[in-house]
Amino acid sequence: MPFFTMLMLFGAGILSGICNAVAGGGTFFTFPVLMAAGLPPVVANASNTVAVWPGHALALISYRDQISEAKTNLTGSIVTVLAGGVLGAFLMIMAGNQGFSKLIPFLILFATILFANGQRFYKWLNTHEDSTHLSPALVRLIEFVIAVYGGFFSAGLGIMFMAGLLMLGVTDIQMNNALKNLLGMLVTTIALLIFILSGLVSWPHTIVTFAGAILGGFWGGRIARILPELWLRWTVISVGSGLTFYYFFKYYL
Repeated sequence: MPFFTMLMLFGAGILSGICNAVAGGGTFFTFPVLMAAGLPPVVANASNTVAVWPGHALALISYRDQISEAKTNLTGSIVTVLAGGVLGAFLMIMAGNQGFSKLIPFLILFATILFANGQRFYKWLNTHEDSTHLSPALVRLIEFVIAVYGGFFSAGLGIMFMAGLLMLGVTDIQMNNALKNLLGMLVTTIALLIFILSGLVSWPHTIVTFAGAILGGFWGGRIARILPELWLRWTVISVGSGLTFYYFFKYYL
């Protein structure tokens, strides 16, 4: 691997780790750089899933106390999201590079919209303690659809799970975050296992990106104290918007 490529991947990993530690949206940096490094779209997506996985694990550990206190019966949700993650991962593999590449601009656009409206959702969550709950069957269906998306392309998965948990009746923000991290971790774990067993992960690219993400995550907490979150959020939104236009022109014009 050329040194410049390693530097580019490492830098993208750092930016991803910082963003995920402060505001989220790290995939907007790692996924396009993995593609720019020459990886086919499917391999880039699979490698990105593995590279950002430790961030999900660390987030889950920080909420272990809340998860142990959860009053919601999680068995149905766990089975549902695992099944959805499996289906999403296999759908991504079946789509192939040509099919997946055609979806990239729409996936990034969708993730950008979710990210841009994430703060509004947090505020809504805090002010709607008496929200109407959906039937368990419908909630399971929503969880399954979210997990399929997460197994296919994980950007924006956390915000989607927060909405699904709210519908299930988890209105406490800390508990919602804890369970969101648990379900997101399950989806990405089952997906990355499938990607690894399918031989779709480029380990040299993944390891370099992962190393940068760990360093970025370490710095993220310190940067959060000096850099306004709003600046970083708008940077991520701008990058996501730019990538949407870039991939649309690349694959459709």
